[in-house]
Amino acid sequence: MVSEDITDLLARARSGDREAIDRLMPLVYQELHALAHARLFHQPRDLTLDTTALVHEAYLKMFDRTRLTANDRGHFFAIASLAMRQILVDHARRQAALKRGGRDRALELPSDLPDPNADRWEEILLLDEALARLADLEPRLAKIVELRFYAGLSVEETAGAIGKDERTVRRDWRKAKALLHHWIEGSREA
Repeated sequence: MVSEDITDLLARARSGDREAIDRLMPLVYQELHALAHARLFHQPRDLTLDTTALVHEAYLKMFDRTRLTANDRGHFFAIASLAMRQILVDHARRQAALKRGGRDRALELPSDLPDPNADRWEEILLLDEALARLADLEPRLAKIVELRFYAGLSVEETAGAIGKDERTVRRDWRKAKALLHHWIEGSREA
């Protein structure tokens, strides 16, 4: 089974086996690509960050250390989702800085053209700020959001990853979404 192969390769990679790391990428690439595509699907259209670039940046970020710390398949994809989240947030910050005049020379467009993605990067930043607030208040809820939203894990997979039952994950997922929505809307009104 593929997940067993991934878990075995992760164990070998943790001990510094470079061959295991090299063999891991082809096994997880399609899933990482699907995960990245899901993350980018609702993001602003941006030619500088596509699905493949996000996968590669996340993979490099994950293997930037001398050893990989993932214990199993679920943990690996949780780390990947966190890496993707960090990359998206960093990208959103750069886009927001550019919007505020961070370019050397501003690109001028005709004023009658609407910008369909005008506030999308700000939404990513608001979500990141709300998620950081949630992590301070209720770390388990923040972890569930990362696993469900960023990693795209099912309720069952999330329950396995955090060691709780599915009912708890469903309840916590609803609570986390409500809190995040409340904080994001409050930030917009301020």
